[in-house]
Amino acid sequence: MTARVLDGKALSAKLRARVAEAAKGLPNTPGLAVVLVGEDPASQVYVRNKHRQAEEAGFKSFVHRLPADTPEDEVVALVERLNGDEAVDGILVQMPLPGGMDALRVIAAIDPDKDVDGLTETNAGRLLLGRRGLVPCTPQGSMMLAAEALPDLTGKTAVVVGRSILVGKPLALLLQAANATVTMAHSRTADLQAVCREADVLCAAVGRPGLLTKDHVKLGAVVIDVGINRVDAPEKGEGKTKLVGDVAPDAAEVAGAMTPVPGGVGPMTIACLLRNTVLAAARRRGLADPDV
Repeated sequence: MTARVLDGKALSAKLRARVAEAAKGLPNTPGLAVVLVGEDPASQVYVRNKHRQAEEAGFKSFVHRLPADTPEDEVVALVERLNGDEAVDGILVQMPLPGGMDALRVIAAIDPDKDVDGLTETNAGRLLLGRRGLVPCTPQGSMMLAAEALPDLTGKTAVVVGRSILVGKPLALLLQAANATVTMAHSRTADLQAVCREADVLCAAVGRPGLLTKDHVKLGAVVIDVGINRVDAPEKGEGKTKLVGDVAPDAAEVAGAMTPVPGGVGPMTIACLLRNTVLAAARRRGLADPDV
């Protein structure tokens, strides 16, 4: 068996097109503000991509770049100003923040109705309670990719490896809301291989390259690989690196469908960020949710 590739690039392009169409139907142009503190190279790339794709979708895109030594109080004050800016519908603070800065305090300063990353306690609580809110982008994108292979998760067994507040926990809640039976596994799970092999849907979000192999995968399972790890690639030349996931390539020999790395969950994360911004813009104006 060779797993079907769940193409995040193609699916994200379709989602971005729907988002752009929805934005045209709003009375005001949606505005997305990104706050970037410091010079983290990966964050610089992510922010450039977000800015470009936001503009391509017809949004107003505001990028606030601050030096790494910016006092925490100034970052919080900027977020609070963005809360009151009517041109801004969505606020995202790019992670990671520089060492010594309290990320939870900065996130807590974001207006929950503009929290397009879905990380505030209010939106986490809404997700837990099954109420309408803004859902974290990576878990939402993961669910959309899984639906490409399994449109109905009712009665399916799902295993999420990783329990972070960014991906693992919200993803488990979304899977439960879709009527899957969910197990959360982690570094202290006994016999991880046996647990994973029960999964109709196996989601890996731990940040350890190649942690899960074909021996962890049930025949025909849907595998969602959230991991993005940079490793040495001597085959490309001295000092070269490449991106790999948390799931080893040999899993494709067993899985029924599988996301690639790169090109799987990553593109969907940005597309879902734009989706959240359109939803936030509509809700702030008392309008019905656009069909995105």
